[in-house]
Amino acid sequence: MAKILAVDDDKTLLRFVSDYLEGEGHHVVSADRGTKALKEFFRERPDLVILDVMMPGMDGWEVCARVRELAETPIIMLTAKTSEADKLRGFKLGVDDYITKPFSLAELAARIKAVLARSGSQEQGEKQVHRLGPLEVDTRRREASLHGRLLTLTPTEFRLLALLASRPGEAVSQQELVGEVWGQERQQGGSALRRYIWFLRQKIETDPEHPARLVTVRGYGYRLEQT
Repeated sequence: MAKILAVDDDKTLLRFVSDYLEGEGHHVVSADRGTKALKEFFRERPDLVILDVMMPGMDGWEVCARVRELAETPIIMLTAKTSEADKLRGFKLGVDDYITKPFSLAELAARIKAVLARSGSQEQGEKQVHRLGPLEVDTRRREASLHGRLLTLTPTEFRLLALLASRPGEAVSQQELVGEVWGQERQQGGSALRRYIWFLRQKIETDPEHPARLVTVRGYGYRLEQT
């Protein structure tokens, strides 16, 4: 099972989460504030982080940003916020999943299982380099470059780009992309996919408003061109 870092300033909730997940066989390390969470993260190197957004001092957004500077560890955000702006902010930082409070512990355990499964399948996948004209995607090094310049991608952006690059010139359905990158249980997966397609186009297209490399297949999905 996994080593999990659970972060929330609600100590009662933190205790319930820790007890439940340990009952599921996980090893749980907890922190009740952002600064402590970062110390525990770099000391324990967990397999997954459960991170509350609203905390005094250093909030969950800042903790997430600092973790993402050095690691691709899966992150599930706990939040009472449900606005599109908040979700967009999290996606930009590389959040893997959201759970809105209040939530059931069984749902949290199921989300953890799904996120870890997706992360593991990426690590165990075939290691190779995909070259599509000036775009190169190296799944072994988890890097992508365009015209020889390294792209700055979040883990989710990279997963999406790597999946499309593994099938150059082929139309991949929205349903398949959402399922492979986020999991079929993801609510509003289509809107998340559209956001990330937009993010990627800002980084790989000469003119993101008129994409020539990452194109839309109307009514179906997307295609990464080989040129």
